[in-house]
Amino acid sequence: MIDPRYKVLFEPVRIGPVTAPNRFYQVPHCTGVADRAPTDVAAMREMKAMGGWGVVCTENIEISDDADISPYPALHLGHDRDISRQAGMVDLVHKHGALAGAELAHLGLYSANRTTRRTSLGPSSRLLIESTEPVQARAMDRWDIRTLRHDHRAAALRAKAAGFDIVYVYASHNLSIASHFLSRRFNDRGDEYGGSLENRARLLRELLEDTKEAVGDRCAVALRFAIEEFLGPDGLTHDGEGADTIELLKDLPDLWDVNLSDWSNDSQTSRFAEEGYQEPFVSSVKRITGKPVVGVGRFTSPDLMVSQIKRGILDFIGAARPSIADPFMPRKIAEGRVEDIRECIGCNVCLACENSFVPIRCTQNPTMMEEGRAGWHPETVPARQSDDRVLIVGGGPAGLECALTLARRGHHVILAEARDTFGGRVSREAGLPGIAAWARVRDYRLGQLRKLPNVDLYPASQMNADDVLGSGAARIIIATGSKWRSASLQRDGISRAITLHALLTPDDIMDGHVPQGRVLVHDTEGGYMGGLVAERLQRSGATVIFSTPALVHSGFLALTLEQNRALSRLTELGVVMFSSRELSAVENGQATLVSTLGADPLVVEIDHTVVVADRVPIDGLAKQLRSDPDKLNDAGILSVDSVGDCVAPGLIAHAVYAAHRLALNF
Repeated sequence: MIDPRYKVLFEPVRIGPVTAPNRFYQVPHCTGVADRAPTDVAAMREMKAMGGWGVVCTENIEISDDADISPYPALHLGHDRDISRQAGMVDLVHKHGALAGAELAHLGLYSANRTTRRTSLGPSSRLLIESTEPVQARAMDRWDIRTLRHDHRAAALRAKAAGFDIVYVYASHNLSIASHFLSRRFNDRGDEYGGSLENRARLLRELLEDTKEAVGDRCAVALRFAIEEFLGPDGLTHDGEGADTIELLKDLPDLWDVNLSDWSNDSQTSRFAEEGYQEPFVSSVKRITGKPVVGVGRFTSPDLMVSQIKRGILDFIGAARPSIADPFMPRKIAEGRVEDIRECIGCNVCLACENSFVPIRCTQNPTMMEEGRAGWHPETVPARQSDDRVLIVGGGPAGLECALTLARRGHHVILAEARDTFGGRVSREAGLPGIAAWARVRDYRLGQLRKLPNVDLYPASQMNADDVLGSGAARIIIATGSKWRSASLQRDGISRAITLHALLTPDDIMDGHVPQGRVLVHDTEGGYMGGLVAERLQRSGATVIFSTPALVHSGFLALTLEQNRALSRLTELGVVMFSSRELSAVENGQATLVSTLGADPLVVEIDHTVVVADRVPIDGLAKQLRSDPDKLNDAGILSVDSVGDCVAPGLIAHAVYAAHRLALNF
């Protein structure tokens, strides 16, 4: 029985020759491994279909040897031998009644062909995009264009042979050969493929026509298209050439998958964009075309989804990151279990993994990409193998995840937290500018724990060794987190600590200490924290200087696609930034910043210094308990485990994953 509030989301929708069972559409998204681990990828996609997604798509599928994007992983349909590998995923998706979509791709100026060693191709001779190598593409001649069309058509036929229901033509994210031909920045041709918009869109039209002719009898043909590039007159705009392109091609594809370009605009973090943020840019598409439209916007609210459909903005609710955070979101909405949705927090850890060439992980969903290789399921866990009561000390992300998983396995769980509220670092960090959505890590787990009769929650309960020994629990898990170190550490391999005076740390700022005057924020960690602290203090009236020994501030944010936005925001707020500078001394109201590149030292006037260095595990309780096995034995304690930041500080995602793994292997 479908919840009547959301019935419209579960209507079948016709897409050319096929019909989607509902309006939930997992748009193409990367996995970090692709054909390097095809069975793992297939298992992950199957989980989406099992969870109720009506359409489940692949990631980029390279159509030929000159479409090679290595070291980034991709799927392949450039040869007949590739068909069986992709068919495995299709069969698993079909088993649960969902449609399977294949995103065929040639990334043009982004395809450096490092593995195949083919010459890169583009509409004109240009430097490759995002390549550190000084290499240019060859300007394609008519024979190259003919070959590209042949390769794309052949790949479409292979997709059809593999059983795919939807076959994509890709023209988005500034990552495809078709979008490069569309762009005046990359296309300065003087023939029928350059100049006017109609000419620049010619290749895209031909690819659509070729694909429809090849597979349109059985497969729907989708166009993934970026309607806005945020480049003003130099790029496509939603009220200019983006809309004009849709007008030119409106009747060709069976489905319009519309989004924003580049990738950093399409996948904005919650720090910079609210849920549904793409609506102003894509709302006109359905007024132009009568074909169904899918769009994204980090949707997790079923009420907003219904609004998008009823107001005529979209026909399908597209999702990548929300489907990663909760593969079973459609089923939960159908059953009226909205409070059980594991909402995406918009942190982009998944993208950071793709950009690091490793399997994607998720802060909210520790089972992501473990479905195949570990047999993990996001909604079910194996039953307990003992009746042992478990005491967990620490109610941060690791403690909450461990408690929830163990309780779902059937253990009686006692969760004790020293602070008045649960959440640990999640609660504290969510108070920093723009990342309130991160509190969903806490809220989801607390909400689930409070439903379970076998869980006792004790906030404001500081535990010492005697308390633990007298708890009556047979199993002890320490999840006491970490604290920020109050001395700067060099990141040049020397790892020598320097002695400074009157230093503050991010913990002080998150505890409500907001220094005024001239504040130096020196960041040797390179994550998100330094910039957030600088922003918090600047917004609170301080004059902030943000320094780092790295060549560029906040290096980790390049992986999450928000570095440019983060640093631009600090610049707009008036934060002064110095890179390649190590903090060597603070005395008499002055800080000395030594250049790592050999320039003269820089002396700045300051009133306060905040050092964002590394963190120190809070592991004293665990060490004390383990130091006396006899006492543990006398108290009937069978084991003492530690998990999360008190073992090795890392991202919130690391703590959640480690806790889930410990609870499953208990």
